[in-house]
Amino acid sequence: MRLTFLGASETVTGSKYLLETETTRVLIDCGLFQGYKWLRERNWQPLPLGINEVDAVVLTHAHLDHSGFLPVLYEHGFRGRVYTHHATVGLCQILWPDSGRIQEEDAKFYKKHRLSKHAEPRPLYDEATANAALKLLHGINYDAPFSVGDIQFQLQPAGHILGAASVVAEHQGTRIAFSGDVGRPNDIMMKPPRPLPEVDYVLLESTYGDRRHDDGDPWQQLAEVVNETAAAGGVLMIPSFAVGRAQLLQHMLVTLMAEKRIPRLPIFLDSPMGIQVSELYAEQHDYHRLTQQQCDAAEQQVIYSRSVEDSKAIAKQGAPHIIIAGSGMATGGRILHHFKHWLGDHRSSVLFSGHQAGGTRGAKMLQGNERIKVHGEWLPVKARIRQLDGLSAHADYAQLGDWLKQSALPQQVKIYLVHGEPDALEAMSDYLKQTSSYDVHIAAYREVLHF
Repeated sequence: MRLTFLGASETVTGSKYLLETETTRVLIDCGLFQGYKWLRERNWQPLPLGINEVDAVVLTHAHLDHSGFLPVLYEHGFRGRVYTHHATVGLCQILWPDSGRIQEEDAKFYKKHRLSKHAEPRPLYDEATANAALKLLHGINYDAPFSVGDIQFQLQPAGHILGAASVVAEHQGTRIAFSGDVGRPNDIMMKPPRPLPEVDYVLLESTYGDRRHDDGDPWQQLAEVVNETAAAGGVLMIPSFAVGRAQLLQHMLVTLMAEKRIPRLPIFLDSPMGIQVSELYAEQHDYHRLTQQQCDAAEQQVIYSRSVEDSKAIAKQGAPHIIIAGSGMATGGRILHHFKHWLGDHRSSVLFSGHQAGGTRGAKMLQGNERIKVHGEWLPVKARIRQLDGLSAHADYAQLGDWLKQSALPQQVKIYLVHGEPDALEAMSDYLKQTSSYDVHIAAYREVLHF
C-alpha cells in the first residue's frame, strides 16, 4: 500500500489522505482548507494526483474541513461512492448545500461592493453542485465491514459529533487506523470514543496536542458570561459551529435558565443550518447523550431565525439577549452582521466556544486585535471577548494518550500525527515519546508512505 498526505498535514484543516494499492485508490476524507489565506488558496489549486479519479471516498465525519471539498471533486468528474455513517449522510445533506449557498452569496456581495481583486468573483462551488454531489453518499453502520477493491474498511464510533467515526483500513494483513476527530471521554453531549483495535499504523489527530482542557466547570463559566453581559445591558454573541456546538449551547442555556442560574433572556439561533442540524440531532438522539425530552426543551424555548428577514429583525430586539450564529470561527455567516451592530458596544460580549484556527477572525479577536475586517470594513472591537474552552469536542493531548493506551495497539505501533498546528504537533509528539513506546512521526504535507 501507499499513503499520501494531501491535507491536514502540518496544519489543522483540509483533511485528505490518498490510500492506494496496485489496483485500488481510495481517498480518506475530502475536506476544505480553512484559516490563513495561503491555506485557503490550496482549495483553488489543480487537484493533486488525480484524486478525482479515485475509486471511492470514505469520510470520517461531516465537518467541512473533512468533507466539504467533495463538491469540487464532483465538479471535476468524480462519480464514485462516498462511504460514511448514516448520520454523517444526514449532516452532509445540510452542510454541503449551505456551504455552496454561502459561497455564492459571498461572491455576489464582493462583486456588488467591488471588494474582490477579480472582476467576476466566483464561488469554489455553488449550491447546485453541492446538491448534485449528495447523490454519491452511501450510508454505512458502525462495525459493518465493506470493501473498495482489495481494501477492507470498517467504521467505529469516535465521539466528537453525530456520526463521527474512526476508519480502519486493511489490505493483505496490514491495518491502518485513521482516527478522524476524536471526542472527549466526558463530553456533555457525545458518547466517548471507542478504543482502536490492533493496527499497524495510526493517523492521529492533534488539534489539542499542546493543550489540556480547562478543569473549570463549563456550566459555571457560561453562566458567568451570560450574567456579566445581562447586568451590563448588552448582547451576548456566540459564534458557533452549526454541528454539535450549537445544539450543546442551546441545551446548556435552557438548562441554566430552568435552574435559575441565569436570567430568562431571549435566545436566538440565527443559523438555518444550525436549525436543521438541531432537528437531526433530536431525531437521532440514540447516538448522543441527550434525551428526546432535553432536545424538545431546547427546541421549544430557543427562537429559530430561519429567514433573512428573521435574522434582520433581531437587530430591532432590545438588549439584553443571546445570539447563537455561524460561523464558529467568525469566518463568515450571519454572526458577521451581528458584529456590525454590537461589536463596537462595550456592554456586549463575544463568546468563542471552540478552537480558532490561525488567521481566522476568531483567532485575531482572542489575540486582542482592536479592529477586525468584515465585508471590507474595519470594525472596532469594544465588546468583551471571552473564550469557553470547556466545550471543545476534541480530546486534549492527555485524553488522546489515554485513548491510545485503552486501544489494542502493539507497543511499537507507528503513529503519524496529523490535523494540528505546528506547535501542537510538536508537543503531541514529545508527549507520546515521553509516555509511551510508540514510534511517533509528524506527517508532512505531500509526504508518501509505503507499507
